[in-house]
Order: sequence, then C-alpha cells, then structure tokens
Amino acid sequence: VTENRSDLEDLHLYATPREQRFRRFASLEFEGQLYMTPHDFIQAVTSDEPKRKQEFYSAKTARENELNQILMETPPVWKGSSKLFRNLNEKGVISYTEYLFLLCILTKPHAGFRIAFNMFDTDGNEMVDKKEFLVLQEIFRKKNEKREKRGDEEKRAMLRLQLYGYHTPTNSVLKTEGEDLVPRSYWDTLRRSTSQALFSDLAEHADDISSSLSDTTLLVHFFGKKGKAELNFEDFYRFMDNLQTEVLEIEFLSYSNGMNTISEEDFAHILLRYTNVENTSSYLENMRCSIPEEKGITFEEFRSFFQFLNNLEDFAIAMQMYNFASRSIGQDEFKRAVYVATGVKLSPHLVNTVFKIFDVDRDDQLSYKEFIGIMKDRLNRGFR
Repeated sequence: VTENRSDLEDLHLYATPREQRFRRFASLEFEGQLYMTPHDFIQAVTSDEPKRKQEFYSAKTARENELNQILMETPPVWKGSSKLFRNLNEKGVISYTEYLFLLCILTKPHAGFRIAFNMFDTDGNEMVDKKEFLVLQEIFRKKNEKREKRGDEEKRAMLRLQLYGYHTPTNSVLKTEGEDLVPRSYWDTLRRSTSQALFSDLAEHADDISSSLSDTTLLVHFFGKKGKAELNFEDFYRFMDNLQTEVLEIEFLSYSNGMNTISEEDFAHILLRYTNVENTSSYLENMRCSIPEEKGITFEEFRSFFQFLNNLEDFAIAMQMYNFASRSIGQDEFKRAVYVATGVKLSPHLVNTVFKIFDVDRDDQLSYKEFIGIMKDRLNRGFR
C-alpha cells in the first residue's frame, strides 16, 4: 500500500462495519489488495480486536514468490479437518469476498449446506468447478457496490482496490432499474440470485474473473494447485461442518483451560458476546444466584446449543405456531420447540442454564421476543 497513513485511515470512514472489521484484522497485502491469513480470520470471529499491535494500514506487503510459497502449504480438500485454519495459521490468504462466504457458513444450519452447494453447481452435474465458485466473488462484489457509502470517489476507488483488487467498478450484470432496495443479507442475495439469470450471465465472464484474481487458500484447497479439480458435495459439506466445529472448539478451549467443561458463567460470557446487551452484569449476577453449584457445560452441550442457534429462524416460526410469541415460555415448551424445529435435543442442564441467564425476574419463564432478539445478534456476531 503506497498511500500515506492519513489517506488509509480516512478510508475507514467510507467502509461498512464488515469492511472495517476485515481491514482491522487483515495482515497481508498483495498488489494493493488486502488479505487475511487463516489466523487473522479465526481472530476476527473469536476476538474483539486483533492481538497484534499494528493497525490495518500496516499490513505486510507480500511478493508473488512469497504468496506462491504460502499457497504451497495448502492441503487438498480431502485432507481437511476441524483444525485446518489452526494448522495453516499464517500460511494462507483469504480475500474479502471469501471472508463474507466463511461468515455465511458459520451461521447456517447443516440443512442449508446442500442449498449452498446447489447454488454453485450451475450446470447441475453434482460437482462444482473453479469457474462456478468464482461466481461467488462477483455476486458479493456486486452486492457490496450497492451498499457503498457515497462520497469521495477517489477514496471509494482506493477502498475497492484494497477489498477486491480493482480500481474502478466493473460493468454491473445485475439489473438496477426498479430493483428491490430492501437491504438483504449476503446469504439471501445468493439464494435469491438463483431465480435470476445471474449465474449464467456471470459464468460467461468467469474466465475474465479468474484471470484478474490471485489464487487464494480456499481456491487451492477446493480446486487444487492447478485449479482443475472439482468439488463434490461430501467434501463441501465436510469443509463447512469442520469450519463450524473449529471456531466453536477455539471459543470453548479459550475458557476451558484444558478441562472437559466450561463454567456456566463462562458459557454466559460467550453467549452475550457480540450482542447489544448493555448491562451484561445483571444477567451474570442473576445466573450466579440461580445456579449456586457449578456443574459445567460440556463441549457436546456447547456445540448443540450453537447448532440450535443456526436454526434460529425455524425455531422462531415454531414458536409462532405455538402461539407463544406474545408471552413467556417455560423450559419444557422451549425444549420441545427446539427439537421440533431443529431436531436438536438440548440437555436439561443446558436449558436450565439458558433460562437462569435470561430469566431476569426469576419466574422460570423466558421472554420469547427478548431472547430471540439477543440471540440473533449473537448468531451474526454483532453484524446483524
């Protein structure tokens, strides 16, 4: 990055919250474009701030031979595991659009994995190749152009270079006239795009997209060092499941100190992170009084709760069908609604702990609306 420090700091004013977070945690720069390492990504989804002292404008500049050497460390997809990102550590590069894709994965139920795969599999042959996957880059890039903050065009162009590797916006393939202006999530953009002629239009430009982008860890992992391999659903599913498990393991281990359980209070701390709850101390104090004897939360219980959170929309629908949306609910009703909506069985101790955290008036009832609102914030890690 050749611009002076004040210019780069000014760019932060033109960035969306997601872009700001990516820029804060990204530690690598190549040909003007910022990248995260796998270590950066893990930090970005599990920590409030980067552990390194330098700011976003101090990203290390890599040369092409250094980038190629980093990518040589990437294992093939069939060697993937729930320790992939930890094993790669600094030996990997993740672009901004891939960062958005990985965030999508973290918040989706397993049932959604097939939908995601089918969205990439544009020719319906049950395999995804590199060209089909690169359509993702364009969809997220087009989506982001609509969200750009207005202002200094030069600064916005500099920001695009950092995030996408290009100076000026490409000709939009998406329709613009009379388009729905309601802000939608990236996942919803992907899902809705399948009903448009978007994939086929962008697929025609896949060669141009591929030639203008540098290889990344995900591209090499999925499609090999030559980019000729194809990705099947089983490998894709395993990658998504492993990523969810890895992030949960990291969060759990950061509190367990080598033990098989974390305390109920630690569970509450993790649950209330990235939410808009201002006075978390009242929730924690309420839980301490309600659960005087610590029993602990196992990783299996911890993981099952976050699997439930990834199905939060289905749970909300089930609750509305039970007609509990306008009133509080008890533990038995809560457990049944979770199982009916998601197929996840939460242990009695885990459900009791959740109730003790959120049952502020201690009537053993849970405020449905308040709980759903707080959990939506937690699910999206502060970027609802």
